[in-house]
Amino acid sequence: MFLYREAREEDEDSILELARHLNTVNLPPSRAYIRELIATSEASFRGGDDPEAFDADRRFLFVLTAPEDGRVVGTSMIFAQHGTPAEPHVFFRVEEQERFANLQLQGARRDVHMRHTTLTLGMTYDGPSEVGGLVLHPDFRGHPEKLGRLLSLGRFVFLAMRRGWFRETVLAELLPPLSRSIEGTRSQLWDALGRRFTGLSYDEADALSRSDKRFIWQLFPMNPVHVSLLPEPVEDVIGKIGAESEGARRLLHRIGFRASDRIDPFDGGPHFEAVTDEISLVRDARWCRPRLESGDEPRVAAIVGVLGGDAGGFRAVWASVRVHPPHADRPDVVGLTEATLARLGIEPADEEALSTARVMVALRPRRRREDRL
Repeated sequence: MFLYREAREEDEDSILELARHLNTVNLPPSRAYIRELIATSEASFRGGDDPEAFDADRRFLFVLTAPEDGRVVGTSMIFAQHGTPAEPHVFFRVEEQERFANLQLQGARRDVHMRHTTLTLGMTYDGPSEVGGLVLHPDFRGHPEKLGRLLSLGRFVFLAMRRGWFRETVLAELLPPLSRSIEGTRSQLWDALGRRFTGLSYDEADALSRSDKRFIWQLFPMNPVHVSLLPEPVEDVIGKIGAESEGARRLLHRIGFRASDRIDPFDGGPHFEAVTDEISLVRDARWCRPRLESGDEPRVAAIVGVLGGDAGGFRAVWASVRVHPPHADRPDVVGLTEATLARLGIEPADEEALSTARVMVALRPRRRREDRL
């Protein structure tokens, strides 16, 4: 049973190995970057001096570990807030302008009605929470335990547990079609626009933006950019989703995310947003008291998460569960197998531990009709 949990200091080498193997935008193969990210994440999970208070600088790094050897095979993240006075959230707003003229041409009148798509640089200093950083080792894609879903959806179980740590909306930025080679990552929008205004390659700009985004609003055009002036292949990728991100889009759509009118200013990837309390996994998740049961009864698939306990920190797994309706004098009870309880760090034979433990249960989201077509 694969375990989804918060990242720890001892995961540094394993995460770095994953990053070196993939070398993705979401997880750069930099030991210094990963070490700082883990340290920030550990402090964020602890909650600081006031665990109940909101802190815009919190960043949470989660890892997916294999049952055999505990090595990290995937990562995902939540940012408490994306867009602050010190580091604004920057985007292109996709808008449409209309123009009309009645022209006299060769003795005849002609109506000309034009629609122009424009890109306008925008910034938010009080932005939403953001999910990102999802990386899964290629050897584990298509796994029967639906590891990509656990990496993505497990974050929302933690968000439901610590609702006060996050904003009223959640953002997800999806990658568009990109090309990668030994020379680096290439984006058609960046080559046609960003590179011309900054003099930087896509990889250089991406690396710089992790520590300093000022160059974007210092160098990018502040006036609307007419998309029709860009090369036609560039027009075709603006707001489009790359093949590798299509599965993520379907999953996010299923739990309540919708495309907005904003795109990434580097590569044109679309922004998807959801009202936090309307995300199905957050809205429907509930605290339950765990009970040891065999796997013989009718059961449903769910993500089960726990905070603290003997194992420490946040832990979650995909599990087959049986949820019992509450009685007047006690909360919901969820039946879990011995293996599931042990993976969550709850000793199945310890009756006292079981009686005091609380787990959060989020049932697997149903597929929408449009996702099945």
